[in-house]
Amino acid sequence: MTTTTKPASAVAAPRGQRPNAGALALRQGRLEITQFLRSRESVVFTMGFPIIMILIFASIFSGEIGGGVKYTQYFITGMIATGLMTVSFQNLGIWIPIERDRGVLKRYRGTPMPKWVWFAGKVIMVVAIGIAETALLLAVAVALFDLDLPGTAGKWLTFGWVAGLGVTACTLCGIAISSLARTARSGSAVVTPVALVLQFISGVFFVFTDLPTWMQQVAALFPLKWMCQGLRSVFLPDGFGAQEPGGSFELGRVALVLALWCVIGVVLCLTTFRWTTKRDG
Repeated sequence: MTTTTKPASAVAAPRGQRPNAGALALRQGRLEITQFLRSRESVVFTMGFPIIMILIFASIFSGEIGGGVKYTQYFITGMIATGLMTVSFQNLGIWIPIERDRGVLKRYRGTPMPKWVWFAGKVIMVVAIGIAETALLLAVAVALFDLDLPGTAGKWLTFGWVAGLGVTACTLCGIAISSLARTARSGSAVVTPVALVLQFISGVFFVFTDLPTWMQQVAALFPLKWMCQGLRSVFLPDGFGAQEPGGSFELGRVALVLALWCVIGVVLCLTTFRWTTKRDG
């Protein structure tokens, strides 16, 4: 079932009063969230996938990974990271081609609304759904598997900036990769394999140091591996950092790589984004 929404600039404002930029962005964000929630398939997959995966892994691996650390405590980091990647990179990479193919983006482009407001709406939607998804995942893990939450303000601060930088990088890359899909139908075929490969090589489904060295090196080129590593510093004991490939959690490098991917994402969006579908012939 096709749903359409009016651009934020098309919503009536009091006569003689023009909405400011912040109000337009918030209004557009609300429209994006509403549209997302109307798609039950997207809601179930995006919100449910990390929870289903942690239920499976926690049920299969009920022991300890070593050093008194439970498997659940380790794998929750990958589930949070992949959940944020799903709602940003994968969700946008699939849905933007659909909106482009239906002419929604072309109509937005033809309105007086500044183009950046449309992008801001997507970002607001990703952040809101990402927060809700992460909170639900943590609540399930605490209730069912006795997950130990971070015990200090510093750990929560690290959680915030790792998740923030990570979801920003994934959002920008999701917008950029959407341009590779020629039609609405090809969006999933383009994005889903990339997301799955990154999950398998980045320490989401397996202990990262158990993976082949070449696979670790490939994963280190992409944001998901660094999101997982940064989150491990939050949920695992400090001493566990010695078991990382670099001998520590390398939070400085985590921040550098994720920030670099944010810059790369901006450049790709500016140079590749398309408002209309390319037609053969």
